[in-house]
Amino acid sequence: MPILDNPRHEKFAQGLAAGKSATEAMEEAGYSDPRNSTRLTKNDEIRARVDELMTRAAVNVQVSREWVLERLMTVAERTMQAKPVLDKQGKPVMVETPSGERAPAFVFDSSGANRALELVGKELGMFVERKEVGKPGEFEGLTVEQKRERVVGIAKQLGVDRIGTPAGSA
Repeated sequence: MPILDNPRHEKFAQGLAAGKSATEAMEEAGYSDPRNSTRLTKNDEIRARVDELMTRAAVNVQVSREWVLERLMTVAERTMQAKPVLDKQGKPVMVETPSGERAPAFVFDSSGANRALELVGKELGMFVERKEVGKPGEFEGLTVEQKRERVVGIAKQLGVDRIGTPAGSA
């Protein structure tokens, strides 16, 4: 659908598609009496334009997300390859091996690959943030027996008779 002929209707539709209230969109479109917003929101042309603008925005978000993920995967794949080091003329740079032979130099960008894979993994929800529960360092410096006593004390506070045994069982 093309842009609406009435510039104020178009501005109103864009405001609604951007998530503004009908009153806010009316004011931004230059209407002096925002009480007419109900009439405009029921206008078929305006509703169709709002739907189109929202659909385009959703497609752009999806394409953008897919585009970023595709590029991150490409970066990960490329940086995981051992690539020859080239000079300004595009010829391989030669290095001396431990045995004294000459061989082309190769480079591997592990940090670039790791970062790209991390970002893809985060987007896919593959990583879980872990946090220490309790007071930081609460058990630090305690012997095994002291740690056991502390755990048993906490268990008693919680109503557990024995560690590993439900309350009331033998």
